[in-house]
Amino acid sequence: MKNIIFLLRPQQWLKNTFIFLPLFFGQRLTDWTCLLPCIIAFFSFSLIASSIYCFNDICDVEADSLHPEKCKRPIASGAVSKTTAYWLMLCCIIASALLTTFINKEHLTTLFSLIGFYLFMNIAYCIRLKQIALVDVFILAVGFVLRIVVGSVATGIVLSHWIVLMTFLLALFLAFAKRRDDVVIYNETGIKPRKNVNRYNLEFLNQAISILASITIVCYFMYTVSEEVIARFKTPYLYITSVFVLLGMFRYLQLTIVDIKSGSPTKVLMKDHFIQLCLAGWIICYTVILYL
Repeated sequence: MKNIIFLLRPQQWLKNTFIFLPLFFGQRLTDWTCLLPCIIAFFSFSLIASSIYCFNDICDVEADSLHPEKCKRPIASGAVSKTTAYWLMLCCIIASALLTTFINKEHLTTLFSLIGFYLFMNIAYCIRLKQIALVDVFILAVGFVLRIVVGSVATGIVLSHWIVLMTFLLALFLAFAKRRDDVVIYNETGIKPRKNVNRYNLEFLNQAISILASITIVCYFMYTVSEEVIARFKTPYLYITSVFVLLGMFRYLQLTIVDIKSGSPTKVLMKDHFIQLCLAGWIICYTVILYL
């Protein structure tokens, strides 16, 4: 059971909290009629994500067995068979489909289409697209945008183009930072964590990460001072939250370039207290300004 849970990677469900962003930015976090479908959408999407983790580990079993960390994964280590993984994948897909029917009857077809597209996009990613440099990181970023769109459809809250843009840029930044970790492993051990690793190098990735960090920060600044946002939230003080965004971005850059610890954004968030404090400070500050 421990290995099956490890295969499903519930700790990675943290990424799916992006589904709650429309609720948070739409000032509807305390509205139970929106919160309940959002919670169901979270678990539905998380089950689909777990099915993809199963399929990914099946496809990558040979490469994972050579990786210093990924060799501990259940299929690569031999703790779980491929047949079991396929059955788990199917069960997760069925459970996700059943949960989705309880979310929003009015937009059920749209929700099925979005979640289905995410599933098939990631199956294609596991089979082939992850081997194509640049395409791989852009698909990961699109996946995060799909998360917030699912949250928007589930709750009926219209998304701001600022939120979509910032989500895409931040996800792209994290994806490039993760690729940098793969390049470091390749340079140190000669082992390719993924087949397209030789299409990246540290110079290119450092530049890409720096550019994306800059654009994301500027985009957030523009969001907080835009007339549209000030008029909607009836407050000109959102720019104060930029302090925590700056601190968080610079800390992640420090972890990536100086400490070389950017392999998994989820692990970084769960282990690094500085980033946790930045995130907590941002949430508290934003909540006080927006809700109180």
